[in-house]
Amino acid sequence: MSLPRLLKMPGFVRFGVAIDTAAEWRWLALLAVALWPTWWWMARRMLDGSDDPLGILALAAMASLLFVHRHHLRAAPRLGLQAAALALAVLTTALHQQLPDLLVALMGLLSLAAGLLAFLPAQVATAPVWGLSVLSLPLLASLQFYAGFPLRVVTAELSAWLLSVAHTVERSGSSLLVDGQLIIVDAPCSGVQMAWLGYFTACAVALATQRNNRAFLLRLPVVGVLVLLGNVLRNTVLVAAQASGQHLGNVAHQTVGLAVLGLVCGGISWVMGRNARGGRTR
Repeated sequence: MSLPRLLKMPGFVRFGVAIDTAAEWRWLALLAVALWPTWWWMARRMLDGSDDPLGILALAAMASLLFVHRHHLRAAPRLGLQAAALALAVLTTALHQQLPDLLVALMGLLSLAAGLLAFLPAQVATAPVWGLSVLSLPLLASLQFYAGFPLRVVTAELSAWLLSVAHTVERSGSSLLVDGQLIIVDAPCSGVQMAWLGYFTACAVALATQRNNRAFLLRLPVVGVLVLLGNVLRNTVLVAAQASGQHLGNVAHQTVGLAVLGLVCGGISWVMGRNARGGRTR
C-alpha cells in the first residue's frame, strides 16, 4: 500500500500522531530496556575485574545532562536521530552473538546517545554526547592491550630527552637505562587512564559551557597534547627520583600521579571553557 493511501486512513494518521507525541521518557525507557544485553555484558566486565569501571562516570554524565535539560526536552523528537537510535538498537539485538561484544556494546551506547540527542534541545552539542557514549564502554583493558606499548615507547623516548639534561640515558623499547640503572616504563605509565579522564573532562566541560561542535572538535587535538605532556612529566619525575636513589613509596607515587592528573584536567578545562576572544562561554 502506498504512503498517500496510508495517509488517508484515519487510524494510521492517529497512530503516527501518537508515536510522534509520545512522552520522551517512554521512548528513552523502552530504548534502555531494549539494550539490556549491553548492560548485562558491561556489568559483568566491570565486576569481574577485567576492566576499570570508569565508564560509569560517563553514563552518570549523560544522565546528568538529561536531568539538567528535563524541562526543555523536545515535544517531538528529531526523527533522523530517533530512527538512528532504533536502527542501532535493533542491530545490537540482532548481532549480539555475531560480532565481538565490545563492538555490539558500542552500537548499543551509540543508540542511547542518538536517543538522548533526539529529545535534547538544539543548543546541546552532539559531539560531546557521542564522545561520552564511547567513553561509557569498558574499553580501558582493550586500549591498554592494543595501544599501551606504543604509548609507553613514546613516553619513554620523550622522558629520555628530558632526563638526558642531568643523566646519562639510553632507551630500549619501553625501558630506560638511566646512569646504568634499568627502569621499566610499565603499563600503568602508558597514560591510558589519564587519556580517558582527559577526554571525559573535555566532553563534560564542553557540555557544561555549551560549547558548539566546531569549537569542541577544534580543541580535541590540544587535549591529546596535554595528556601526552602530562604523562611524560609524571614519568620523568618518577624515573628521575628512582635514578637518584630516592625510592618513592606508594603514597608519594600516587601523589605525583594525582598532582599531574589535576594539572592536565585543569588545563583541559581551561582550553575547553575559554572562547576565541579570551573570555569564557556563558
